[in-house]
Amino acid sequence: MEFVADFHVHSKYSRATSRDMDVEHIAQWAKLKGISLMGTGDFTHHLWLEELKTKLEPTGKGLLVHQGVHFVLSAEVSSIYSKGGRTYRIHNVILAPSFKSVDAINRVLSGVGNLSSDGRPILGLDAEDLARIVFEADENCILIPGHIWTPWFSLFGSMSGFDRIEDCFGKQTPRIFALETGLSSDPAMNWRLSALDRFSLVSNSDSHSPQKIGREANVFNCELDYQEIREALRTKDKKKFLYTIEFFPEEGKYHYDGHRLCGIRFSPEESRKNANKCPKCGKPLTIGVMNRIVQLADRKEGFVPDNAIPYKNLVPLDEIIADAKQMGKGSLAVEKEYRGMIQRFGTEFNILTKVPQEELDRGAHPRVAEGICRVRAGRVKVEPGYDGEYGKVSVFGDEGPVRKSEEQISLF
Repeated sequence: MEFVADFHVHSKYSRATSRDMDVEHIAQWAKLKGISLMGTGDFTHHLWLEELKTKLEPTGKGLLVHQGVHFVLSAEVSSIYSKGGRTYRIHNVILAPSFKSVDAINRVLSGVGNLSSDGRPILGLDAEDLARIVFEADENCILIPGHIWTPWFSLFGSMSGFDRIEDCFGKQTPRIFALETGLSSDPAMNWRLSALDRFSLVSNSDSHSPQKIGREANVFNCELDYQEIREALRTKDKKKFLYTIEFFPEEGKYHYDGHRLCGIRFSPEESRKNANKCPKCGKPLTIGVMNRIVQLADRKEGFVPDNAIPYKNLVPLDEIIADAKQMGKGSLAVEKEYRGMIQRFGTEFNILTKVPQEELDRGAHPRVAEGICRVRAGRVKVEPGYDGEYGKVSVFGDEGPVRKSEEQISLF
């Protein structure tokens, strides 16, 4: 069966997270979006874990279910530690097949730091040691380095990361087989590094509010079975791991370099011309994802590996509606149009990817239908995000089509 999965979210026990990120709201929004498999998030937090054990029913296949939505036990751990005279800040996502596995992981991690302080605990734990702890608890766990290019907290981040995955995970590297691209990069950017060819590139929402669930996701064609999903990721099985759903990466908060306080946003070339310093205040720029990929790439832009998993760049439906109606996406008119389209056509992902254009033309607001058509063809204008500021997507920009992806067109 074909289904959509979002493995990386946060619960109501994470800082700066909506109180609506409970089991019921996650399940409700997953249904609206068209997601069949959600990560639980935050299984390291004892109160959230108690809620999960109470409300989720095991399926017998390494997953859990609530209100018809399947869940996989997941958590994110922030490691901040010194190694070789440098400080590193790495986020890792963990997937586990059972509460028994989770309990074993939590027993060890609770001796390292306070797991109750935040749904995403901050531990002074080397990422290699974290991986060893996870795999010793259960060899069937999956550890996925999170949003691997984010400057401040990631595997390859410009401010606190490594140049090679082996330098981060050491002897545990062979047991890692998936990497999360993050909002500011898409698979095509990652294909420029031959060292990443063996890894499955996954995309998740990293959502702190239910409305943002599924803004990035993964599409599978297999049974809703933990081991089958794990094997599809481990082997990069293109028959079972079909494609990922991506932001336009320019929309991510760290796509370009820059200095937010001075309003400076630079491409990698512009940063080099300015010696990676802000021309207004002289402080160092935050070096973004595009620049970092250029630094480490050993291939030219446009290279596609033979075993690459395809992807689709999408814009969330509420953003398309808001752009079409020239309103804020939080307005009542946008919400009404969104809910109406869900009632007429099914889930958000069905609307964005599968409903034929002629049906949209007949049953949707004309500009909304046109907006969906433009996004499917990759005809959008994006002002790249930088230094923590999201980029801005314009579906109806006066400049006309400015970003067109052949991979995008081939998937629709």
